[in-house]
Amino acid sequence: MECGIVTVDLHGKNQYQARVTIDSALRRCDGSVYRLRLIHGYRGGTALRDMIWREYKTHAKVRRMLLSPDGGTTELVLREL
Repeated sequence: MECGIVTVDLHGKNQYQARVTIDSALRRCDGSVYRLRLIHGYRGGTALRDMIWREYKTHAKVRRMLLSPDGGTTELVLREL
């Protein structure tokens, strides 16, 4: 696992597939990873973004969440630097 930020592209996935992908990425994150960047897009609707914010805002590994200015990427902050 690389250090720092891990990026996961969720384009083309439905909510179930995205949840499985995110859960898998969270399980693989070790202490060197401090952010999980989720690219979900926004032009096809906000279903993935809404699911991420609903499901992961209270996840045990997630300290806080950040939305990119364009609304197409959510970052799960796993630990502060």
